[in-house]
Amino acid sequence: MFIPLYDTNRLRHIRLQYVTIGLIVANALVYCATALGGENFTNAAVLGLGFIPSVVHDTAELDPRFIVIPESLSYLTYSFLHADIFHLGGNMLFLWVFGDNVEDALGHVRYLIFYLLCAVAGAAFQGLIAWDSQVPLIGASGAIAGVVVAYLILYPRVKVWVLAFARIPLRIPAFIPLILWVLFQVVMFAAGGEDQISWACHIGGIIAGAVLVLVLRSRGVPLFAGADEDAVIAAVDQPPVAAEPVAPEPSAMAPRWGRGNSSNPD
Repeated sequence: MFIPLYDTNRLRHIRLQYVTIGLIVANALVYCATALGGENFTNAAVLGLGFIPSVVHDTAELDPRFIVIPESLSYLTYSFLHADIFHLGGNMLFLWVFGDNVEDALGHVRYLIFYLLCAVAGAAFQGLIAWDSQVPLIGASGAIAGVVVAYLILYPRVKVWVLAFARIPLRIPAFIPLILWVLFQVVMFAAGGEDQISWACHIGGIIAGAVLVLVLRSRGVPLFAGADEDAVIAAVDQPPVAAEPVAPEPSAMAPRWGRGNSSNPD
């Protein structure tokens, strides 16, 4: 539908989005570790760390060879696994473009909590929709969906560069592509879209992100804000205001003959 490239939204409250950078690095390292381990190691990681609703809900048992963590931790660990480089790259691109400003609005610690809770919500909603599913859920899409909707609520009027239909570069307000993205997830979920994509996980992340950003944003951070350039343009468009003439104080008036106003003659 569209590929985000860049936004014009500077950081206001933090100097560096190190949580966003850390999450990207963590996802990349996990992908490299699983990919370099070979197909058998990757499959074992997906079964052992992916979210499997039937296993979490105790309607099926996982082979003991693949049990490496408590089942409840898979609500988080699944979000650091990706099927291929395109799956990883797409999620991390969205996180890079939109995550820094959400981190700026929430603060480092609250942003990390926000991200992880959106991941949990994505898995939980998938589990509710497919209670007995034995298909492992992997990918950061649930958490990314939360980040996207948080950015939409915080900065809908910021201009972003996107590739529409993966080929047409456009610079448009963020609310246009992001609302379309959210609607697309809802439509695909309602229509029961592609089986290999968990639309339910996306919906869970969207719901969690919309609620959590209202609760976790830092004090004084407004909703539905624009970019700095909007304020600059507004200030330029204001007509000049004529200043009222001010009469000088008598003591400040220049003497008639250009000399000091002394009462003593020379």
